[in-house]
Amino acid sequence: MAGPRVVLIGAGVVGCALADELTGRGWTDVTVLDQGPLPVTGGSSSHAPGLVFQIDPSRTMTRLARYTAHKYTELGCYSAVGSLEVASTPERMAELHRRAGFSQSWGVQSTILDVDGCLALFPLLDKSLILGGLHVPGDGVVAVSRAVEVQAARAAARGARFFGNSRVTSLVSSDGRIAGVATVDDEYDADIVVCCAGFWGPEVGRLAGVTVPLLPMAHQYVRTTSAGVTEHLPILSHPDRGLTFRAYGDRLGIGSNLHDPIPVSLDDLPGDAHPAMLPFTPAAFKQSWAAATELLPALRGTALEDAFNGVLSVTADGFPLLGEAREPRGLWFAEAVRSTHSAGAAKAVAEWLVDGRSGIDLHECDLNRFDRAQLAPGYVRKRAVRGYADGCRIVHPQEPPAVRNLRLSPFHPRHVELGAAFGEAYGWERPLWYATNPQPEELNPRDEWSARHWSPIAETEARLTRRKVALFDTTWSTRLAVTGPAALVRALTGGDAEVPVGTVAQAILLDPAGGVRGDITVARLAEERFQIGANGPLDLDWLLRRAPAGLTVRDVTGGTCAVGVWGPRAQELLAPLTDFDLTADAVDTGVREGFLGMVPVTVLRVPGVGEAGWEIRTEAEYGLRLWDTLWAEGPGVGLIAAGRVAYDNLRLERGIRTWGTDVTTEDDPFQAGLAAASRPAAPPDRLLTCLVVAETGDVPVGREPVFAGGFAVGHVTSAGYAYSVAAPIAYAWLPAALSVPGTQVEIGYFDRRLLATVTAEPLSDPEQEPRARI
Repeated sequence: MAGPRVVLIGAGVVGCALADELTGRGWTDVTVLDQGPLPVTGGSSSHAPGLVFQIDPSRTMTRLARYTAHKYTELGCYSAVGSLEVASTPERMAELHRRAGFSQSWGVQSTILDVDGCLALFPLLDKSLILGGLHVPGDGVVAVSRAVEVQAARAAARGARFFGNSRVTSLVSSDGRIAGVATVDDEYDADIVVCCAGFWGPEVGRLAGVTVPLLPMAHQYVRTTSAGVTEHLPILSHPDRGLTFRAYGDRLGIGSNLHDPIPVSLDDLPGDAHPAMLPFTPAAFKQSWAAATELLPALRGTALEDAFNGVLSVTADGFPLLGEAREPRGLWFAEAVRSTHSAGAAKAVAEWLVDGRSGIDLHECDLNRFDRAQLAPGYVRKRAVRGYADGCRIVHPQEPPAVRNLRLSPFHPRHVELGAAFGEAYGWERPLWYATNPQPEELNPRDEWSARHWSPIAETEARLTRRKVALFDTTWSTRLAVTGPAALVRALTGGDAEVPVGTVAQAILLDPAGGVRGDITVARLAEERFQIGANGPLDLDWLLRRAPAGLTVRDVTGGTCAVGVWGPRAQELLAPLTDFDLTADAVDTGVREGFLGMVPVTVLRVPGVGEAGWEIRTEAEYGLRLWDTLWAEGPGVGLIAAGRVAYDNLRLERGIRTWGTDVTTEDDPFQAGLAAASRPAAPPDRLLTCLVVAETGDVPVGREPVFAGGFAVGHVTSAGYAYSVAAPIAYAWLPAALSVPGTQVEIGYFDRRLLATVTAEPLSDPEQEPRARI
């Protein structure tokens, strides 16, 4: 069986890798088109240096790079010369230890080296400038042009067809589905089209009305005259100066992002055979050359033999763009993929197409992960430029992005009055903590890394939430209005029981193979009227594209607002303000509509931080009145405003999982401990496990390796400080045999190991009932 008719746009390393992966799975009716000549098409693949650095904070990106190295080794297109990343400051040396932790979490071999160890691998280094390095022996260099040719030949041998000098001029669709591709000279019918056009991807997307949020940018690259090196030299990274090096025979290639970011307009591309290679700008490279010759003094006797500004694709968050557009259906994208991840990304997309899901979690790379506002060209440009410039900095995972104040809650003026420090999610400004709340009298010690973007005020907010009551702005969470028959809602959300009118229940979104796609709440307001609380654009996309005829799903997030009222005195706060009885909800999973003061509200019994309480929703126009009404009633019950840091600490104490952080598409819902999950027939081989960490002042932040018996056995998903037990806590995926309370393990944290003990959860429990299962 040849499979569906597939047209791939782009015959660079990604397009050829995808053709190879698809035809290898039996989909042989594949046509590959490129506007340039074959096999050297003139895109980014034509000038890519082919560096493969496998270690990344993202497990997914590391896996994509690992498969790329593995496949290209088998195809004879990869040289595993190893990599060396050097540190010139104590801060960078600490960062290398953190990156070594990622390698242990994700199963990549690496070693921290002292100065002499670095010199043994790369003798040209000036030893006085470095403090040590990180060596990854499996890293190396892809012969990109060779990889293009080999994979294209393999695909062609199975039946794929390749056409060069075939610029796509239009995409044809019918009844909301892709139907074909037209070029200057021909037309091709298609059931599926995949755009692998690199930085031309936005132009292709526009042909179908699809926004592809990437920015073409120029990256400076030079090759020197003879530097007295050999091809066996490892690839070298000097991140403090934004430089990379690789050998070309006895010469060195140098890549730099030390220069100011250089966004590129497609109108400025040269009209020759190498449109992705712009003229070199020597003035911009002056600082980079000084830094290169300082690190490698032998370069002072060389000159630049070849130099250009190579165009590549950069996204707002640095991840690729993979997946299917919502409309037209059948139009897929594999964009912003470096040669580092090319074979891995192609394999993942091929699995997604052929099997209905990828073998690895791709939520970080999903084309549909952005909110609509984040697709604006100005947003993409500003975030991409900032991300490129961050290549020379150590970036904390909680560091706010470049674009601020894009989406503001109606409560925002009150947050500012209360001295809120803000973070960001999906473009929303989210309070982290409030300066008008007092600091605790005794401060818990905290290491410098975990103390960034944190305040001890969060402890006050967490403790007062547990003792009294707090307001949490939850406007940033996705809210959907759904109308239609209950049976269709149940089919959409994957429930196996009907939600009675006036109740709220939890549902787990599952892909066809049983992987977790999301964790949502479903509130039934009337016979055919529902509200769904979801987790951002990916849940929204999942539900919208699967909504059956007869069911209406609307995203009402931007026109509404929400506030969580949680804590033991929540009912005492709300009772005098509402026109309906909340006492029945104290032991029930309920939803009510009515008035809070003069504000029309929907009140849902959802324990967002594990405390008794409600989430209150209303239209955005009533937002300030809602907040002010609650705040005016608050002094009698000790009401405070609390931020996201306290929220996260409280939910960790209660064992509340977060999809995308603790649980992904690769995880079994039962093993992840989701309340609505069914127990599998076979005993689980691993479990998401609660760990209490010995108090040393160090607080893990997530993605650290977990050790038992000296071996890495798992990784931390999320972590924080649990004030109820006065110790740091973490959740980690561990073998089931080690997930027994009382078992001791160690967490790798920079250059040290933290003792941790498996503990039964939740760590504190106000006898809060679980939400009903659909």
